[in-house]
Amino acid sequence: MKRIVILISGRGSNMEAIVDACAAEGWPAHVAAVISNRPDAAGLVFAQARGIAAEVVDHKAYADRDTFDTALGDTIDTFAPDVVVLAGFMRILTDGFVNRFKGRLVNVHPSLLPAFTGLHTHRRAIEAGCKVAGATVHFVTAELDHGPIIAQATVPVLPADTEATLSARVLVQEHLMYPQAVRWIVEGALTVDAGGVVTHAGGVSQLVSG
Repeated sequence: MKRIVILISGRGSNMEAIVDACAAEGWPAHVAAVISNRPDAAGLVFAQARGIAAEVVDHKAYADRDTFDTALGDTIDTFAPDVVVLAGFMRILTDGFVNRFKGRLVNVHPSLLPAFTGLHTHRRAIEAGCKVAGATVHFVTAELDHGPIIAQATVPVLPADTEATLSARVLVQEHLMYPQAVRWIVEGALTVDAGGVVTHAGGVSQLVSG
């Protein structure tokens, strides 16, 4: 049985989607812990209600990013995870942390990478005149918002879209795509070639939604 640890900073709606899918679909895994860098994160309440260990490693208690990441990594390791899932975890991670969990660390980013890395992705997509937008699940590497792409989902950018409306529509697709991608990982269905292309047992692993 594989062990999943999920990192959040707030509500953790993608965390909720993963927890629910894992239970409903009978994955060969369970969510061992939900960890937040914020003690007031609403997602911790959800985790506790589901009987999942809910831990806090408050970044404000540490003098710098390196010491925080070391403490966070130590807490994660107490749960012996097979996969570490970033689900709205609003911290830039150090290279040391990323390398510590190399090959086990995954993230969802609200754009069609490699386009629009960083913040304000939906606003930037609208301002650029994009006709489609979306989200990407990828393995995390030291370069921010890069790394081998596991899956992508697309939505149309509508003429009347605002940052908020586009964000909401993309989030719906994240809730479908992210659990599927994590399930592939725990089932051992993915391989990454030397060029960084992620392949599913049935072909290149990419979900595209209209």
